[in-house]
Amino acid sequence: MNSPYHIDQNPHKGNRGLARALHAAKNSWCGLVYAFMEESAFRQELTLFALLTPVALLLPITLLEKSLLISSLMMVLVIELLNSSVEAAIDRISFEHHDLSKRAKDFGSAAVMLALFVAALLWAAVCIPLLLKL
Repeated sequence: MNSPYHIDQNPHKGNRGLARALHAAKNSWCGLVYAFMEESAFRQELTLFALLTPVALLLPITLLEKSLLISSLMMVLVIELLNSSVEAAIDRISFEHHDLSKRAKDFGSAAVMLALFVAALLWAAVCIPLLLKL
């Protein structure tokens, strides 16, 4: 029988406090750079974010509505990063076709699609009434 896991056994858990936060920030930045360099979908969604965020800030709407519009775009990026993580982990295991690998990748893709639908729905709900006032 194996002995129970203890955090001291993990060589990646040695940092504490500010050192840990700095390493985490560095790893997060590397993740964003990898996503930008290697994932065309992430670049497309980041472009959408960069174009629509100023629009949201300039619209004559409440702060809450601006926050919802921008948050919906950020959520698309977050879910795309998670989807890319799943794809990278599966590709690390094998490039060979397997039904479970396809299913996992399809789940990630579906999550991104749903996030895009949510963002589109929020943008429509906020912008259509503005357009009808014109």
